[in-house]
Amino acid sequence: MTPTLVRQHLPHAGPAPRVDLCARARDWSEIQERMLAPLYEAVYERLEVGPGTRLLGLGCGSGLALVMAASRGAAVTGVESSSPERLALARRRLLPEAWDTHARADVTLIDDSPRDADPAYTLVTAFEPIGCLAGDSEGLGETLAAVTPLAGRGTPVVLAGWGPPERCATSSVLRVATKLADPLRGTGSWRPALRDDLEEVAQRAGLRPDGSGRVACPFGYADIDSAVRGLLSTGLFDAAISATDQVQVDKELTEALHPHLRRDGTVWMPNVFRYLIARVP
Repeated sequence: MTPTLVRQHLPHAGPAPRVDLCARARDWSEIQERMLAPLYEAVYERLEVGPGTRLLGLGCGSGLALVMAASRGAAVTGVESSSPERLALARRRLLPEAWDTHARADVTLIDDSPRDADPAYTLVTAFEPIGCLAGDSEGLGETLAAVTPLAGRGTPVVLAGWGPPERCATSSVLRVATKLADPLRGTGSWRPALRDDLEEVAQRAGLRPDGSGRVACPFGYADIDSAVRGLLSTGLFDAAISATDQVQVDKELTEALHPHLRRDGTVWMPNVFRYLIARVP
């Protein structure tokens, strides 16, 4: 008779795990953030971002999307309130004193919502992908509603999310987060992306949908260790770490990555991400 292993999900009674937030932000900046570069480029190309664009990037992370917009001549403002560590890295990348005299751009980085006195924006982006964590879109509608008065009527607002699970190889890896997370938590654990996630956020913010697109964003890593560090930097496994421990999550995440390991030791996972363009009414 084949033995059956059963995992019990018990409440994690120990102290909350201590995470090196600076190291995690560096992993995001150096490993993971670039995976979404094709998404940023596709949106900027479609909306013809360039000189004359005044872009407000919500949840700007460590600033890669802003760098790409600034390289097109756009004036950029980045807001990052959830991770001071990521914002600090964005400052290093983007503040004028970090640029040579031939590459300076109009850049503002803040850790809270821009003020009413700020200039009108011609594009608002929320590139942090939603639709894979229970509750990850909560609050985004309110944030958008608060900042869209700073944009003129008809201004495009771009939302981003994970594509269908069957088109995202990383979905099988992210299921580790659901398997290990405390099922009693109402938010924070992974769930499959739903078709209308982005439209529902736009509706709550009072925005008018005006087109969408899908972009291939494969996740490629130099090795298993880089893949684990990059995926952990997303925060998608935080609930699992809280419910179990870091060692258990690292172990099961490593095992889940093995089907995507290539002969040369690299890790490759094709994915599709979706974006929605909505307009300020």
